[in-house]
Amino acid sequence: MKTFDAIIIGTGQAGPPLASSLAKNGFKTAIIEKDDLGGTCVNTGCTPTKAYVAAARRAFVAKNSRDLGISVEGEVKVDLKKIRARKDDLISDSHAGLQKQFENEENIILIRGKAVFVDNKTIEVNGEKLTAEKIFINVGARPNVPKDFKDVNYLTNRSMLELEEVPAELVIVGGGYIGLEFSQMFSRFGSKVTILERGPRLMKKEDEDIAAVITEILETSGIKVLLNSDCIKATTEKRCIEVTYDCEEGAKKIQTNHLLLAVGRVPNTDGLGLEHTGVQMDKRGYIKVNDQLQTSVPHIWALGDCNGEGAFTHTAYNDFQIVNSQLFEERKRSLSDRFVCYAAFIDPPLARVGMNETQIKEKGIKAKVAEIPMKHVARAKEKGETLGKMKVFIDAESEKILGATFLGTGADEIIHTVIDQMYAGASYKVIRDAIHIHPTVSELIPTMLEELRDL
Repeated sequence: MKTFDAIIIGTGQAGPPLASSLAKNGFKTAIIEKDDLGGTCVNTGCTPTKAYVAAARRAFVAKNSRDLGISVEGEVKVDLKKIRARKDDLISDSHAGLQKQFENEENIILIRGKAVFVDNKTIEVNGEKLTAEKIFINVGARPNVPKDFKDVNYLTNRSMLELEEVPAELVIVGGGYIGLEFSQMFSRFGSKVTILERGPRLMKKEDEDIAAVITEILETSGIKVLLNSDCIKATTEKRCIEVTYDCEEGAKKIQTNHLLLAVGRVPNTDGLGLEHTGVQMDKRGYIKVNDQLQTSVPHIWALGDCNGEGAFTHTAYNDFQIVNSQLFEERKRSLSDRFVCYAAFIDPPLARVGMNETQIKEKGIKAKVAEIPMKHVARAKEKGETLGKMKVFIDAESEKILGATFLGTGADEIIHTVIDQMYAGASYKVIRDAIHIHPTVSELIPTMLEELRDL
């Protein structure tokens, strides 16, 4: 049996920086990976999808600039093989960087293989047993595949990125951020796209008015959005996929050769051997953690998507920061310090931090709201990108910012103005009284905060 000071399972966003920190603090560290280095973000998430989003944006601009006085003569051609190759190059660069990091840093050993727990302190990989006083689980998550689709040739976010030809038609099941990003990018590549969403609106965690504008943005892009599409199933019929929906009202059918499932994710905790440990999980398979990300076994931590406390690269990296601070830093971070924030990289993007209007009303918090449609923002008008709105929510008593939802050009960058103020614990008046550069979208945040209304 090989003995280490620390073992990390998985090389997703929390794993490599934690390995480096442990190694620099004198811990002999093993980091185990059964698949490609880098986890979801590098291989099937952020890096590849945002490369595709960028390509789709170029195609859109090339086709839609007449209003700004720019005409592109001839057909705009999309070369998906070239787009894929560029994506693969970006991924390869990340793989090489991580490989170099593990090879060059003292006290780190990279082990390729599947890790399975034997007991609370022992892990088996490739038939060899390893033990450590500290173990960190960072195994991520994968696409959920409902049983009604297991017998058809479905696509996931991973396999969509391996296509070499743009589908003539594409049906997407799921109206969350993954489904929406793929719907718009492939619509811009030239696919005829239909979204089937079981619920009454897209992006179900957002306020109704925001969801309505998102639907407008997608429909303006030529995407067909079918809401309240319950009882969705699929079968293979004559070499194509037949998708059935709205069963109770009389089944409706769509035939397609390409079906993308974007109906959530499940943690990669099955097959990890956690039943041989005291580590507790919830009914969905996510590992339960405390405020310091320790599991029910104190010397085992769970970081990243597998702990159910965030499903994003930035929350996974913050998990590293929390654990690292608990181990080595004077200032101790914790999970409860974190403000939930995320973006959906449609065009224009959605960005969100903290609570929205629905959550504030459910909690009965006395609050005020500042709101402005993007069509009233000079920079948005100048860019010809006026769809969307910005909303900021203020605690009426403390004057602190409760949250914000921005939907519009530059929203994914502009939101950080608000995020920073929330972490500073500052009054909204700090932004209200600030001078921002003109002409920008950000300059309208102080302006809108001058006109609050009761929520």
